[in-house]
Amino acid sequence: MKNPSSASSSPSIAELQAALQASEQRAATIVETAVHPIITIDENCIIETVNTATEKLFGYKRHEMVGQNISMLMPQPFRDRHDGYVEHYMRTGERRIIGIGRGALAMRKDGSVFPIDLSVGEALLPTGRRIFTGIIRDISERKALEDKVLNISEEERARIGRELHDDLCQQLAAIGCLAKVAQQRLAHIGSEEAAHLGEIVRMVSEANTRARETARGLMPMVHDSDGLMDALKELADSTARAFRIQCEFHFDNPVKVQDIQTALQLFRVAQEAVSNAVKHSQATRVEIHLARQSGNIVLTVRDNGVGIPDQGSKGTGMGLLTMSHRAQMMGGAVSFSSRSHGGTQVTCSVPAPAKAPKP
Repeated sequence: MKNPSSASSSPSIAELQAALQASEQRAATIVETAVHPIITIDENCIIETVNTATEKLFGYKRHEMVGQNISMLMPQPFRDRHDGYVEHYMRTGERRIIGIGRGALAMRKDGSVFPIDLSVGEALLPTGRRIFTGIIRDISERKALEDKVLNISEEERARIGRELHDDLCQQLAAIGCLAKVAQQRLAHIGSEEAAHLGEIVRMVSEANTRARETARGLMPMVHDSDGLMDALKELADSTARAFRIQCEFHFDNPVKVQDIQTALQLFRVAQEAVSNAVKHSQATRVEIHLARQSGNIVLTVRDNGVGIPDQGSKGTGMGLLTMSHRAQMMGGAVSFSSRSHGGTQVTCSVPAPAKAPKP
């Protein structure tokens, strides 16, 4: 015989349906009133839902987005590549953004491009259907501030580089000339001090060379399409001379970069990676490689040092963050990995800037 009190305590179907409906409405209200844009797409990258914040940020009405490919909210070259990223994940399970989050670029209805922080989650519905949820934050103000800080840093580097070149290097050159004349006079009269003064002349000449190389590193000449390659070659040569290690620059085919800012930022990434390899990884061999791959410019710096340091190691953390930020400024990313035979590989991949239109 059933216990009537037990039967009466169980919720009815109508009550369960009402509770489910209330839960769905609560969830929908939370999403709709969220400060940040929230978008859901299906496995085919088709937008299923957006909230009011999405309309405000991108300038589209809801009906203009729902049913369209999510790539409509992206600038080139990401628009053409996005579906391939999703297809690659569906096929291999390799996560590049999902569950990780990263900086990216988005595009409004009016065509303006702006930086965002994108977090993507994945859900498998009871029906077996898979959906992806993206939460977007407009980080234009933060990026503008970060860019301003980097620009100020770049201007200060250039100022110090000019002072080194125009002041210190000129003084060292003058001292070297005077010492050389004195050394020749001493040698002419057979003085034993001529040899000592000759050593001073050699040391002053070396100091002048090092100062000039430092000045060029502070203000690299990347003002034409070949500037980046020339600057990386100079970086490799000066590193080899200064630290007495093997440091080489290679490329498969000439990589011409018309955009000066992109060239400068790529050079700074290479400069930081080489500095880390020499100063923190105790590398004796460093290779710098530049290539174009699938519409991207790919800069790779490999070394044979001790590998990636622990997070607690001093002196490298800020450098890694700076490299990552520089890459994000260009719409790209930096990865750090340990090499199978020892050492570290730093890979910076950024979209190749569009070629300047012909006049």
